[in-house]
Amino acid sequence: MNKKVLLTGISGYIGNHCAVELLKNGYSVRGSVRNLSKTEQVINSIKKEVNPKDNLEFCELNLLSDEGWDEAVKGCDFVMHVASPFINIEPKDENEYIRPAVDGTMRALKAAKSAGIKRVVLTSSMVSMLGNADKSIKVDSQSWTNVKGKNVSAYAKSKTLAEQAAWDFINTQSDASKMELVVVNPGPVFGPSLSGDLSGASMSMFTQMIQGKMPMLPQASINMSDVRDIAKIHVLALENANANGKRFIVTTEEPYAFQEVAKILKSNGYDKVSTKLAPNFLLKIMSYLDREAKSMRSFVGKTYNGNVSLTMKTFDWKPVPLEKTVLDTAKSIESYIN
Repeated sequence: MNKKVLLTGISGYIGNHCAVELLKNGYSVRGSVRNLSKTEQVINSIKKEVNPKDNLEFCELNLLSDEGWDEAVKGCDFVMHVASPFINIEPKDENEYIRPAVDGTMRALKAAKSAGIKRVVLTSSMVSMLGNADKSIKVDSQSWTNVKGKNVSAYAKSKTLAEQAAWDFINTQSDASKMELVVVNPGPVFGPSLSGDLSGASMSMFTQMIQGKMPMLPQASINMSDVRDIAKIHVLALENANANGKRFIVTTEEPYAFQEVAKILKSNGYDKVSTKLAPNFLLKIMSYLDREAKSMRSFVGKTYNGNVSLTMKTFDWKPVPLEKTVLDTAKSIESYIN
């Protein structure tokens, strides 16, 4: 009998790919959605990569409600908590994102603990490591964002506080049979979309680039993540004995500038892509007027580099090359907008 995984947030960009990777590796999946009306859309997305047969079922969960969590984990061997509040621009009230991120994570952990589940894999982010850096830095599994620092976005706060709450829960278990936790920390996520939803921050930016709607690019460099790599590490983390209690950065080995991405697109026939750089002062001025620009302000003029050596060694893993990620993302977007 296949081992069963409760996968929260299955309808999302990362969740779709995690479901595919789980099914390809012989797991059964119970995917959570906010509304069961989404199930047909999820099935159609997953079928583009794998036939789920009888190994996929659904349940309805809300990050802000206790209802259904204990039932959702029944009969499961693992929990993969991917669900988190969607954010594209800075909200007026940061608690719109912080509360569901933290409370949803705690609901997943408490339900898993009560059901006797041995291990939870949690999706966090590199922003929980570098969200308030005031200079170019290299981060690793020991790095943490200071949520009280300057220019920390609501998204960075939500991911940092949710992850910290998870580790606090795990580290204060008093019983002998301690539940295990593994955390995956991706950077900006790219790669093909299975659902056709292009509204996420990374996909939205990419779509604007290839349509020629982004006349200038921010002067910033950061490690980028392929959604297929993220899903692969989530699945490998379920049963790798050496992964317990660790945080894993899942990105390219080196940071890349937005301009480098634009040049890859330009050299492969995407003629509308601009390679011009926006002056730092202009983006900073715009950030006081535009909430979307504000979310990028802390990255301007800096290089953020994540150390992926622990991830590569633990899982014998090599990131998808940047050019493949960039071109596969562009092809995926084209297939939905044309």
